[in-house]
Amino acid sequence: MRTPLVTVILPAKDAGAYIGTTLETLTRQFEDASALKLVAIDDGSRDDTGALMRAYAERLPRVEVIRNPIARGLATARNQGLERVEGDAFCFLDGDDWMQPRRLEVLVSRLRELDCDFLRTDHVTVSGTHRALVRAPHPWRERVLVPREAILPENESTMVDYPYAWAGVFHRKILDDGLAQFPEGLFTAEDRPWIWRLHLRARSFAVVDAPALLYRRGVATSLTQARDRRQLDFARAMDEVIAVVEQDAEAERFLPKVVWTALALSSHHLVRARRMRPRLRAEMRGGIRDMLRRLPDDELDETLTRFDGPRRRVLARVLRQAGRTA
Repeated sequence: MRTPLVTVILPAKDAGAYIGTTLETLTRQFEDASALKLVAIDDGSRDDTGALMRAYAERLPRVEVIRNPIARGLATARNQGLERVEGDAFCFLDGDDWMQPRRLEVLVSRLRELDCDFLRTDHVTVSGTHRALVRAPHPWRERVLVPREAILPENESTMVDYPYAWAGVFHRKILDDGLAQFPEGLFTAEDRPWIWRLHLRARSFAVVDAPALLYRRGVATSLTQARDRRQLDFARAMDEVIAVVEQDAEAERFLPKVVWTALALSSHHLVRARRMRPRLRAEMRGGIRDMLRRLPDDELDETLTRFDGPRRRVLARVLRQAGRTA
C-alpha cells in the first residue's frame, strides 16, 4: 500500500451524537481511500465514540484508533496523533465537525503547488439550521508569505487570532522542526500558543480557498460552552504565548499584540466567569492576575488607554490585585 498523502488527526470525547457524520465525510475526500490515514483518539469517552471510530476503521484502509481510558485533554490527544503521522501532510479534525467532499484532495494539491509550510482556510459555523462563513483574517489569498508578517497590527484581528488547528493543512516539515506540538495537558485554549509558535518560526504559509470545513457551535459537550475547571487553562495558555514571544528576536515588535490579546481575552473570560461557581471564579481571577503581572508595564498602560470603558471596568479589579491600574 502506498504512503498516504495526508494524515488526519481526530481526537474526540463523548462525541457519539456527531462523530458518525465526521467520519463519513472522510470517506469522501479522495478517489483512492488509501491516500488518507486516520489517527482517531478516543479521549476517555463514556459513550459510543470509540465504537464508532472502530466501526469506520473497517471501512477505511489506513486507520489507527487510540483509546485513553481517562481523558488527557485535546492538546495531549493531538500530540498522540502527531506521533503517528505518515506522508508529507497532516491536518486536524474535531469530533463534532465535518468536511465537504474533496476538501483534503484540494488542500494537499495546493500545499504541493505552493510549496509552503502550511495552508489556512476559511470555515463555516453551523448553529442549528443557520450557517455562516468565517473568513481567515488575512487580506491576500493564494500568495505565499512569511508567517510572522501576518501577526500585526495589534488591535485588529490577524492570523494569530484565528488559531483553529483544524482550519488548514500542514507539511510534515513543521513536525520535523518541532513546531507542531501542543502544550501538554491544556484542556482549552491550546491553539493559542501553538499558532503563535507556528507564525513566529515557520518559513512560509498561504491562505487558500477550498471546500469547506463545517464547525458546529453550541454543542453542549464543547469546551467553548463549558464553565468549569477546564476553562482555567486560558491563563496558562496565554502564559505560554508570552514565553514564546519573549524568546523571539523581534519580541519588542510583537509584545504589543500579546498585551492587546491578553487583555481582550481576559475581559471576555472575566465576564464568562460571573456564571461560574465562586471558587472557580476566584481561581480564574487568580490565574488572570498572575498572567497579567508578566506583561510589560509600558505596553500594558498604553494598551489600556485604547480599550473602551466597559472592558476597562471589567479588568479594573484584577488589575488592581496585580498591582496595575485600569
